[in-house]
Amino acid sequence: MTLQLSLEEGLFQRQTLYDQARRVVVKVGSAVLTDDVGINKNIIAQLASQLTFLQGTGREVILVTSGAVAAGRRRLNKPKSAHEPLKIKQALAATGQGLLMQAYEQAFARHEQPVAQILLTHTDLSNRRRYLNARNTILTLFEFGVIPIINENDSVSAEELRFSDNDTLAALMTNMIGADMLIILTDVDCLYTGNPLEDASAKPVYTVARIDRTIEAMAGHSTSSLGTGGMGAKIRAAKMVAACGGSSFIGPGKREDVLQALFSGEPVGTFFLPDVSRAINQRKHWIAYVLRPEGELVVDAGAAQALVDKGKSLLPSGVLAVHGQFGMGAPVHCLDSDGSLIAAGLSNYAAVDISRILGKNTSEIAAILGHKDHDEIIHRDNLVLFGGSSSNDT
Repeated sequence: MTLQLSLEEGLFQRQTLYDQARRVVVKVGSAVLTDDVGINKNIIAQLASQLTFLQGTGREVILVTSGAVAAGRRRLNKPKSAHEPLKIKQALAATGQGLLMQAYEQAFARHEQPVAQILLTHTDLSNRRRYLNARNTILTLFEFGVIPIINENDSVSAEELRFSDNDTLAALMTNMIGADMLIILTDVDCLYTGNPLEDASAKPVYTVARIDRTIEAMAGHSTSSLGTGGMGAKIRAAKMVAACGGSSFIGPGKREDVLQALFSGEPVGTFFLPDVSRAINQRKHWIAYVLRPEGELVVDAGAAQALVDKGKSLLPSGVLAVHGQFGMGAPVHCLDSDGSLIAAGLSNYAAVDISRILGKNTSEIAAILGHKDHDEIIHRDNLVLFGGSSSNDT
């Protein structure tokens, strides 16, 4: 498959997806929202106008915003240091979050558009019940005609429980609510084939059909001044959304009419097409991308082929080694014998039990453990290949 589409073909694909998109997530980064004096209220005003416009076209809209830490830093005049303690970042976030939400509330009020604030930590999404509660809250806000404004709860998030960046949070939100499109507004125009400041032959990439290592390598050519994620995080977010059948856009957040230009079909930014042939369902997205693995299972060539090519469950006979200490039901990653990641899943057995039955036939499990709750180490219903599955249940 061609990774990049021609300009003409790409614009045709874009316009079709714009017209079909009924639910949209817009993420805006710190580099766009803040300047030398704090929150850039002109940008906030432009954003409120554009999102209200988008909502007015009959679409449901979510805003995922960065900017709380940067706003707090500017408000308290605290320069950024290389090894800043977590408590400093938390205090800055606590200071800046109110300033950020106040700016949004005032800007949207000019358009009589109600908004609601939702602050999340990774724990809120890794717990299945809380994950579904967050989803239901957002869907109810849609019914009320409200635009949810979502940010990570940086003031209480511990490092090990944080989202890696708000690009990841935006992708998780997109897939959680079944949105059709993720729009990432940043301080770079688009993805380039090379660094345009150093390579005169570097060209903008307008439409990407499929994200692979070639596309991922291009992310190193673009940098952002304030954000934590960079272009690499944005490409990973687009890849997560594509895996669930959604499309993504990365483009210039400081352009006043960027959303109108986008939905009118102008060749702005970089667009990523969905992988509709291999889209995974919402529950499998939760397993693959929200849960953090507590261990790893190394599988042999036969098991790897059965998983990847045939969509089979993982049996004890195909497991070569187990890494980590985890309990029954824990999220784990599956690696092939070369160490390449091939799947994620929920383990039916604890690590200590897997170490005793690996390489054995299912008929031997009861004799070895004294019980047999399952034939499979991971059932195919709880297993997600990194490359997708065609099921659509939730």
